[in-house]
Amino acid sequence: MSKDVLEIRNVNRVYNDGEKDVKALSDINLTVKEGEFVSIIGSSGCGKTTLLKLIAGLDMPQSGELLLNESKITGPDYKRGYVFQQNCLFEWLTVEKNIAAGLKARHVYTQNKDKVSKYIDLVGLHGFEKSYPHQISGGMAQRVAIARALINEPEILLLDEPMGALDSFTRADIQDKLLDIKKQENLTMILVTHDVDEAIYLSDRIVIMTPRPGRISEVIDVDIPYPRQRGGAEFINLRRNLLDKFHLASAEPQPEYFI
Repeated sequence: MSKDVLEIRNVNRVYNDGEKDVKALSDINLTVKEGEFVSIIGSSGCGKTTLLKLIAGLDMPQSGELLLNESKITGPDYKRGYVFQQNCLFEWLTVEKNIAAGLKARHVYTQNKDKVSKYIDLVGLHGFEKSYPHQISGGMAQRVAIARALINEPEILLLDEPMGALDSFTRADIQDKLLDIKKQENLTMILVTHDVDEAIYLSDRIVIMTPRPGRISEVIDVDIPYPRQRGGAEFINLRRNLLDKFHLASAEPQPEYFI
């Protein structure tokens, strides 16, 4: 049985908009196991990204606690890799130097520089090492961002809608790359997404959040063997079930659904 990597216990997050307190998250409890892929879905403004930032240590809760491998999360740490919706690459650095940036920031580049080529190959960017961000596609830039997060060998990878702005073909390609990385590295991943199909295709479990204040209403196991067929009966039935929970189900399912 895989061990528990992440524990979220009774977490609440409240913001003040200048006039009143706004409760973004209410009593969040969740445990994620080693090597698990978990997707978080819900309507806009339900607190998905807020929760991801709390896990990353980029924000702090008013109450409750978050633990990674039994250590309390109190701030950012390279053990929690984060991939943003926009790739946020350094435009003045090449692909290989962008990927190496985390190693250099930690002052461990010299003894780990061989890892750069490893992660370039892992995300399928061999041949583009010397290219600059403006010379590569959006999908390739997101691969650079993923490799930059992976090179520090994090204990968990946090993905904040990294495929949201990409075309469907590029998005599908990166989804498959993430599954390859998960298999090869046994890496724990948490994805925030609006794409129901994406959540089903990638996840071991899907966390459904309610509108603000964000609460976890349900956690669904995805018991469909990999590799998954988007047009398969199990896939379509689960898609319909999920969409029905958001009152978006229809008699004729479309190729993609967003919430």
